[in-house]
Amino acid sequence: MRVLVIEDERGLAEGLAYGLTEEGFVADIAYEGVDGLWRALHEQQDVIVLDIMLPGLSGYEVLKRLRAAGVWTPVLMLTAKDGEYDEADALDLGADDYLSKPFSYVVLVAHLRALLRRGAPARPAVLAADDLTLDPASRRCRRAGQELTLTAREFALLEFLLRHRDEVVSKADILAHVWDENFDGDLNIVEVYVGYLRRKIDVPFERPLIDTVRGAGYRLRDR
Repeated sequence: MRVLVIEDERGLAEGLAYGLTEEGFVADIAYEGVDGLWRALHEQQDVIVLDIMLPGLSGYEVLKRLRAAGVWTPVLMLTAKDGEYDEADALDLGADDYLSKPFSYVVLVAHLRALLRRGAPARPAVLAADDLTLDPASRRCRRAGQELTLTAREFALLEFLLRHRDEVVSKADILAHVWDENFDGDLNIVEVYVGYLRRKIDVPFERPLIDTVRGAGYRLRDR
């Protein structure tokens, strides 16, 4: 299996490549973002180890451009110690896994093997239906090229509906995933927020996307 290590700390990169070779991998190294992106786009790789802090292009930018180009090679990102926001941003941009520095080499190899077992199913980082797009990483929503402003709750509700596009989801399902499974308020709060969403993403446009399925819930359709 071929592994691309994109890491600017030469000692770490070469140590990883040597160890991975000993484990039976074929290891390639790129020491900066531009070269790493080129190799990831033009060479067949089975998995990528990607550092965040890179010269040229950051690991975030490399990952964003890979996913935008439709390259779904599994990516394990190396983040700063205690970098919770680094980890969240990496996953939102389309990373498959992460490890915080310093890390155990044995654990890294185990993570890589797990990624290889799972493979690389296509899973776009930007959610879409018809001419509506939602980017969880940048927190941006557009319809027909027009930028839409959503509150945090509206954004979360739309993200849930898009992740279940063409499926009927109940009010209880929405409450559990968008509010909290312990929410004990009025169930009709869902209806209120669906109304808010409709006024922003449906009413100004020709084709409404959110359907009410009587007695069952709601469905966001890709018309």
